[in-house]
Amino acid sequence: MQGFYKKITLIENIQNYKHNFDDCSKRPFFQPMVLRGLHHHALPDDIFAFRFSCTMNRCLVNNLLSLLVLLWMLLQTSCSAVISSEVSRPNAPSWRGLSFVAPPEPFAQNPMPAVLSVHANCIAVIPYGYTNLGQTTVRFNMKNRQWWGEREEGVERTIALAKESGIRVMLKPQVWGHNLWTGDLDFQTEAEWESWQNDYRRYILFYASLAERMEVDLFCIGTEFKIAAVKREDFWRSLIAEVKQVYAGRITYASNWDHYQNIPFWDALDVIGINAYFPLLDAHTPAINDLLKSWQPWLEEIDAFHKAVDRPIVFTEFGYLSVDGCAHKTWELEDRVTSTPINQKAQANALSALFEALESRFYWEGGFIWKWFPNMRGHEGYPERDYTPQGKLGEAVLRDWYLRWGQ
Repeated sequence: MQGFYKKITLIENIQNYKHNFDDCSKRPFFQPMVLRGLHHHALPDDIFAFRFSCTMNRCLVNNLLSLLVLLWMLLQTSCSAVISSEVSRPNAPSWRGLSFVAPPEPFAQNPMPAVLSVHANCIAVIPYGYTNLGQTTVRFNMKNRQWWGEREEGVERTIALAKESGIRVMLKPQVWGHNLWTGDLDFQTEAEWESWQNDYRRYILFYASLAERMEVDLFCIGTEFKIAAVKREDFWRSLIAEVKQVYAGRITYASNWDHYQNIPFWDALDVIGINAYFPLLDAHTPAINDLLKSWQPWLEEIDAFHKAVDRPIVFTEFGYLSVDGCAHKTWELEDRVTSTPINQKAQANALSALFEALESRFYWEGGFIWKWFPNMRGHEGYPERDYTPQGKLGEAVLRDWYLRWGQ
């Protein structure tokens, strides 16, 4: 009878502990051991007690091990989060872009692997239109007078290759003219304005339809029309409405750094576009810290502007020549670029300062560096001094920051 009462006591103990070990007793690993102890009455009492004790001890050990594993996983997750936060911000710029220079002939090889090699995730495709000084026409998609990359077939092929590589696209039709900056475009009579506007509307709607057909991610309706954007507001609002009839994506406008605050139709657009050639320091090779100080007044201006318009901001263009003094008035350097000493360090420092200065601005969605030559085609004969960072110290800076934001 002594063995019988021992078994009864053990069973009662099991019932008392059941609520604590119910989950554990249901696990396949433990359940057979408990059942063997209860149903094999022929086994000696000491063996039964030993098996029950082992079952309980294993359950406790298993629970403890599970808790330790859980704590370890939580610790690993926390560490990963800390490391990740040091590498990329939660609102890292989504547009890590390159402004593609249209080549004169079809691509000899796919240029997109080079885009991905610097961790860029988007390109700006720029099919130029042409307005000469004093003329009211906008000529574009000219079969025999325009480079392949600027014509419809070249634009479509460039976008298709980008899409195949998972690269997003901003389509940015842009007017250029001999001895004419679009910011100075102006006409004296209403008839002249109407003539130019009709041509420009045809040009923009042609590429807006292409943008819709090719599922382009961002469409830019104009670039740096300093006078025309303010003087002809009704035209621009009408054009934006027409673009929205044929294109369903996001729309922007590329204003120059010195007049983005004067554009009257930002409320009709999705994104503020700024060509960010802000003059910083007049020095051959300015240090990054000095450049960051020079950025502060511009950042305060942009901060205040963003609060007023409540739109995300993209630098539709940004960049620096790789010559002495490139962080100052770069547009003045363009006139004497071939005679200005090469200075890769100045370009690299200027790019580093721009990225560091803008990174913390939550409203800044990134931008498109001016400029990038696919397969090094389309340059004007001085790529070693030009805006492109390709093969220079600036390329490493670009790659590092784009990688940081892409993780």
